[in-house]
Amino acid sequence: MDWDNIRAFLAVARQGQFLGASRSLRVNQATVARRITALEASFQTTLFERSTTGVNLTEAGRQLLAHAERMESEMLQAEADLRQQDVQLAGPVRIGAPDGLTTYFLVPAMRALIERYPGIDIQLVPMPLTVSLARREVDMAITLDEPEAGRVVSRKLTDYTLGIFGAKSYLDRAGRPNSTADLARHRLIGYVDTYAFSSALNYIEDLFDGNSTSFECASAVGQCEAVRSGVGLGVLHHFIAAGMPEVEAVLPERRAHRTYWLVIHEDVRALGRIRAVVDFIAREAQARRHEFLASS
Repeated sequence: MDWDNIRAFLAVARQGQFLGASRSLRVNQATVARRITALEASFQTTLFERSTTGVNLTEAGRQLLAHAERMESEMLQAEADLRQQDVQLAGPVRIGAPDGLTTYFLVPAMRALIERYPGIDIQLVPMPLTVSLARREVDMAITLDEPEAGRVVSRKLTDYTLGIFGAKSYLDRAGRPNSTADLARHRLIGYVDTYAFSSALNYIEDLFDGNSTSFECASAVGQCEAVRSGVGLGVLHHFIAAGMPEVEAVLPERRAHRTYWLVIHEDVRALGRIRAVVDFIAREAQARRHEFLASS
């Protein structure tokens, strides 16, 4: 059985479309379609139901998926065993992480990593997107909640804190609140509730003491830029605010405490390039622990 055909099958099953599969495999769509056709011909059955919006697995496709994932696990383990002999680490590593952590922590830190391991190709995927460790759409994920099930290995990356901030220009214009009651006189920036993918994002309740928000962004980066632009008062991660001299803490005694978890699928954790990236991210987080956790 041609392993490349199986890889194409797994990509289509996980992406739900041929175009998405071709992008993930970095081949053209015709190649993916040709491999699926060859696979269906070898089994003399239909593996996908095609439609204008994508594809769905048939019953035969669902049966093959379980076997194909076991084959993939064996191939990944073989790669891990063989690469133990390699001095140079190489290959792609895809990381899924919240957009604020990606933009203000991972991106600046990656320079040192790629200089040390030039053969590793880093792919950063902002969360929440419909990405899954189980479907191998990312190699590792940094999450706000520790997984409770699945064939994954998790470790605490770091605790972190959040507080209320405003642009100095805004505070000079609108005044500095002295109590949570004063927050009612300000425009408050928050998260769009319908896009809150984790209960950990409910920090507005912890910090604004029941005062309602009137400007909302469905991303941490959007909220940060709104605060920096002087739109109003918002909740920022302390490690992000540390790099923004134009913003100022408001009611600094009020803070929320959360945790980042680093999660890896069991099948890839032995790969040298995965271990190298995991260890690097963990070291960087530990080195910046004083920024993640604001002092009392």
